[in-house]
Amino acid sequence: MKLQKINLIFVSLAITSLFFTSCKHEQSSTTGWNYNDPRNGGFQKVPYLEQETGPGLVLIEGGRFTMGRVEQEVNYDWNNIPRTVTVSSFYMDETEVSNFAYLEYLYWLDRVFSLDYPEVYKKAVPDTLVWRSKLAYNEPYVEYYLRHPSYRDYPVVGVNWLQANDFCAWRTDRVNEIILIREGLFEHYPNQINEDNFNTEAYMLGQYESGKRVDGIPDLDPNKEFRNVKMEDGILLPKYRLPTEAEWEYAAYGLIGNTIDELIPDRKLYPWNGHAVRNSNEKYIGQILANFKRGRGDNMGVAGRLNDNADVTAPVYAYWPNDYGLYNMAGNVSEWVMDVYRPLSLEDNDDFRPFRGNVYQTKELDEDGYIAEKDSLGRIKYRDVDTEKDNLTDRRNYKSADNIDYLDGHWESSVYYGEVGAGTIDSDFDELDKQKQMYQFGETSLVNDRARVYKGASWRDRAYWMVPGTRRYLTEEQSTSYIGFRCAMTRVGSPVGLGY
Repeated sequence: MKLQKINLIFVSLAITSLFFTSCKHEQSSTTGWNYNDPRNGGFQKVPYLEQETGPGLVLIEGGRFTMGRVEQEVNYDWNNIPRTVTVSSFYMDETEVSNFAYLEYLYWLDRVFSLDYPEVYKKAVPDTLVWRSKLAYNEPYVEYYLRHPSYRDYPVVGVNWLQANDFCAWRTDRVNEIILIREGLFEHYPNQINEDNFNTEAYMLGQYESGKRVDGIPDLDPNKEFRNVKMEDGILLPKYRLPTEAEWEYAAYGLIGNTIDELIPDRKLYPWNGHAVRNSNEKYIGQILANFKRGRGDNMGVAGRLNDNADVTAPVYAYWPNDYGLYNMAGNVSEWVMDVYRPLSLEDNDDFRPFRGNVYQTKELDEDGYIAEKDSLGRIKYRDVDTEKDNLTDRRNYKSADNIDYLDGHWESSVYYGEVGAGTIDSDFDELDKQKQMYQFGETSLVNDRARVYKGASWRDRAYWMVPGTRRYLTEEQSTSYIGFRCAMTRVGSPVGLGY
């Protein structure tokens, strides 16, 4: 909290400094010209101290760790080969996204879009029917789990990977909007509707003006009076997003509590120390440390001594946090991460910030070369980069937009490639056909470019899945009663924060 207060003070100072210029200007060590001087054209250097910590987030200090298997490979999938990797510092939600947080999202979508675009709200609603089982009476969860206040602090489920990403995008805009209101640049504007809603990118590109309290920040360019907040001001936060698989696994272990100088003498099996699932502290001895299924037919123990105090999910702040302050990184619900699933990801990926799933995009331009007008929902339009249009032929680090299949899964490596009747010479042979051909999707495999990784155990899993190195996957359009998610945010600048 102290760091956040310092950040708020400095953000306010950054804006205030643009209204008043000092008699003595700081000079550029490159050219000798003054910064923040209208006589020199007004190039600005704003006071900046530290990235503000967004609501609900905690800083995860990065470092190296051994990613992958630390437990016996009981399924013999061999899809989590141990490998040393480095993860940069980042921010992560201290809890899973709760039902109440998701209901706030649904309420906003309903208020803004339902009049003309009701499909936006319907697309975001979790699938509550995931609770149904043909031989169990789970109808109460279907009816009550998402919306009844008794479950408001429980993790949202029935959300697929695509819906989770949409929530992250919405959260980015709402957080940045309240920052601008806090700094006196915007009024509270509850009448947003359809495309007239605050979007961070649209605002920075000058395509959103509604709700402004003032014209903007005074511009020191002598040819202008005011301007919108820019990235260079350091006021608006980076995007909320899903964590990568490597980030999630690293954060779950919480190895920051197990280091002596540069050594990690005790390797963890779970997010806590030791190899047991019960608390060894004398005050709490014997208490279960996470919400999981202890054995066949045993979801919570016996009356009078419930072992985890939860039949299905538990409140997001239940149990003890790990050494980063993250709750329920083992048990409760499994969680979506960004990555596309491949069995050999840990063998193929880079050892610095490993990730599979890159599809590079760029903003759409109009015929005059300017950023195209935002779409009907108020968002900036993007398209996949094009080899010829974007001149990728001379690039050395990538040659195409879609790099999901890089080193693993390109359709031309299929045993069926080029065979007559396989479809390769058919003009209607699309990308989905290629994926089916490569992986025999739906026949011998469920892996394709829409298979997304989810991590961790849930309320219905055995203790084996609580080991952070385990990994599973599900198609991005599907949802379950045991998969939720939490958001992350990129850390910019120093990996350790103030004072270092």
